[in-house]
Amino acid sequence: MINFSEFNDLARRRRAIRHFQPDPIDKETLLRLLETAQWAPSGYNLQPTHYYAVTNEVLKNSLYSACFKQKQILEAPATIVFTGDRRVFENHFEKVIRMELETGAINEEYEKKLRQFVPLAFAHSPMGLGWFWKAALAPLLRLATPVPDFPAAHKRFWLAKQVLLNAMIFMLAATAEGLATVPMEGFDESRVKRALGIPRSHIVPVLIPVGYAVTADLKKTRLPLQDVLHWDRW
Repeated sequence: MINFSEFNDLARRRRAIRHFQPDPIDKETLLRLLETAQWAPSGYNLQPTHYYAVTNEVLKNSLYSACFKQKQILEAPATIVFTGDRRVFENHFEKVIRMELETGAINEEYEKKLRQFVPLAFAHSPMGLGWFWKAALAPLLRLATPVPDFPAAHKRFWLAKQVLLNAMIFMLAATAEGLATVPMEGFDESRVKRALGIPRSHIVPVLIPVGYAVTADLKKTRLPLQDVLHWDRW
């Protein structure tokens, strides 16, 4: 088992690398990294994150244009496009419940709780009003009692949080494998989706080129912890 010192070293070694060597990455390595990324935490274990691995040169050129011609898209042997499924409840809920019951990850009592809350959190009803009633009523309800944010009312925000957890695990796994990554938010999402045929029901919070770094010894700084730490009170 990895100890704290080893994990601390791994986290500190990760860098945002913008120039890559042309050496290819074998498919088995990419699959291993993505399988590791799947073990990131997931709200209600719905696992809304999808992965689009781009290695084809024609697709890379289309992606390059949608990413404002940032060279790392062309230099890296692969770019992983992380997407979040807006229809994850409809697509995964029953499947996840069934798997968790079969493996003993949850019991029937917890299943009952999930079936009571999760459909309510994601439903776009009642009376055809969509997510509006959740967004409108939540501030009023909070005057009397704590109220969670409903994914139905803040779907993009909820999905982005879920996807970025997977993306972080992927980057750490790549670092452990001796590979370099760079998380990218600078792109035209609609053009990325068109270039790759990503369904309209998905959002694209981040792209991550991955490969072997041209320069491995890049400096990285962080603010002192006391500048951003608030203990017990702000």
